[in-house]
Amino acid sequence: MRALIVDDSRFVRGFLRGLLEGKGIEVEEAGDGQVGLDQLHGGLIFDLALVDWNMPVMNGLDMLKQLRAEGFDELKVMIVTTEAENEFILRALGAGADEYLMKPFGDAALNEKLAMLGLVEA
Repeated sequence: MRALIVDDSRFVRGFLRGLLEGKGIEVEEAGDGQVGLDQLHGGLIFDLALVDWNMPVMNGLDMLKQLRAEGFDELKVMIVTTEAENEFILRALGAGADEYLMKPFGDAALNEKLAMLGLVEA
């Protein structure tokens, strides 16, 4: 399984990388939504994208809308953000997100979301 982490924070990318690689998941990284889309177009097949909401160049919601419009329907997308208001959650789910994880989080919360997506054992 391969995951794409899209977040402008190097720390968050590193934290997520460590958690995912600990579960045997291959990881690629992108620092904004446009670079994330470029990665998706690059030929590698991804099973999961973990996407921050607030990023420069292209934010996570715009990236999500674009990748769904381009037909990346099989890709599981988890928005990983500090935005905790219901409005943000509903907008993300309405745009095609499969899950929503609020920062800060730990391994147990990430594992629960991955299990809900059917990507790891509960």
